[in-house]
Amino acid sequence: MTPFAEKLNSPLTKQQIKVLQINLGRKCNLACTHCHVEASPKRTEELSPEICEQIIQLIRRFPQIETVDLTGGAPEMNYGFRPIVEAAREQNKEVIVRSNLTVYFEPNFKDIPEYCAKHKTRIVASLPCYLEDNVDKQRGAGVYNDSIQALQWLNQLGYGHDPNLILDLVYNPPVPITEEQFTLPPQQEKLEKDYQVYLQEHFGIQFNNLFTITNLPIGRIKDFLHRYQLHQSYLKFLEDNYNPATVSNVMCRDELSVDYLGNIYDCDFNQMENVPAKTAEGENITVQKLLEFDNLDVIKTIQTRPYCYGCTAGSGSSCGGALLS
Repeated sequence: MTPFAEKLNSPLTKQQIKVLQINLGRKCNLACTHCHVEASPKRTEELSPEICEQIIQLIRRFPQIETVDLTGGAPEMNYGFRPIVEAAREQNKEVIVRSNLTVYFEPNFKDIPEYCAKHKTRIVASLPCYLEDNVDKQRGAGVYNDSIQALQWLNQLGYGHDPNLILDLVYNPPVPITEEQFTLPPQQEKLEKDYQVYLQEHFGIQFNNLFTITNLPIGRIKDFLHRYQLHQSYLKFLEDNYNPATVSNVMCRDELSVDYLGNIYDCDFNQMENVPAKTAEGENITVQKLLEFDNLDVIKTIQTRPYCYGCTAGSGSSCGGALLS
């Protein structure tokens, strides 16, 4: 393979930071086959009160942060979820909650839909297909039906039709177990219409946007690929579909990714592969150091790896879906 950095005409550089994406921890009520975080009900890692307070300081200090993006695990289940939501909304920042939807039916979390509506958080919900069989194969038996009920619940609260309550869905392809199954997501706009028609006709569900996301060979997907001796050939498939037009739009350019220990990464994928972001002097960065620097824009060059081809293949892929229409 060609190293990703060699594909570029110049080093991949940061722009001004606008997005703070925070992984609150690995606790989740599901253990999905496509989870690059390898979250599950057995995981216990989560944010500490000390790191939570540092993150809140960061949110309050830097007006340039426009979006606070909360992930997990199930972010709603991990420490710091509510304090960070409330601190960010107090600063009039957009808050994204990346939800698996089924967490709403777990004990102690049944008030989450109303809480999110009260604070006008944007919900980005995983629904890797609009058909039941495909969803349950990826995410577990019964997940589809719970997800449908959760979406109907959110619609009743105003999500999907109130302009202040945005509800987005996320599609990702099935995890391949043969080379013939290697695929990039379909054209996002067309698939969005298919989702809209099916979910409206069958369940009366409305949502705002569909995001299509490429499977990156990280976490459980990487384990599956290794199990079937497909890891290298899948990386080559992504390289073969590299599209240089996507590079200027990749999400890592204006984003910082924060883990539950307070370490900083260029993106969530680098976080899961333990590839820390670095200053121009080669120093690893933490939330505490950003507070000491009094500066979010201390990263010049983004750390790249072969899986970066996943974000730049075809129409591109990011936490906000395709990079090109």
